[in-house]
Amino acid sequence: MHIRRLTPADASAFQDFRLAALQDAPTAFGSSYEEERDIPASVVEGRLAIKSDRGPFGAFEDSQLVGFVALGRENLKNLSHKALIWGMYVKPEYRAKGIAKALLQEAISLARSVPDIHQVNLSVNASNAAAIGLYESFGFKMFGHEQGALRIDGEFHDELFMSLRLTDA
Repeated sequence: MHIRRLTPADASAFQDFRLAALQDAPTAFGSSYEEERDIPASVVEGRLAIKSDRGPFGAFEDSQLVGFVALGRENLKNLSHKALIWGMYVKPEYRAKGIAKALLQEAISLARSVPDIHQVNLSVNASNAAAIGLYESFGFKMFGHEQGALRIDGEFHDELFMSLRLTDA
């Protein structure tokens, strides 16, 4: 298994991966398959553009993308001290092999490399005990619980909001 930053050249593989993830685990994402299936390649390429303070990471088995996570960053000046984890997903057949842990480590390492990022936030489905345990193992702490945050096929799902402080600021 190899982890690396994704680039615009990975757009097609990433889009296929993302759409499969949205179908496999709709309760893990705020977005839906229907909303993303027609996103133009140029938009996907833009999301994968290399930037020094944010970016996507892919886990590859041979040349196949099997896991993904991205570090985003707040754009507004008064919020720019915060980054966020988004899009974490590992294909079911590759779970429990340390891939999610390795991906999260890369994203957090990127956040730590940016002097102005002081905390990393994320949200996670409240029923996803494995993901919550992973985040807690990195030191993330829950700071909020939104009941009914997602509505998927008429069913409501709670979200937990978690934060990792990188500095004492």
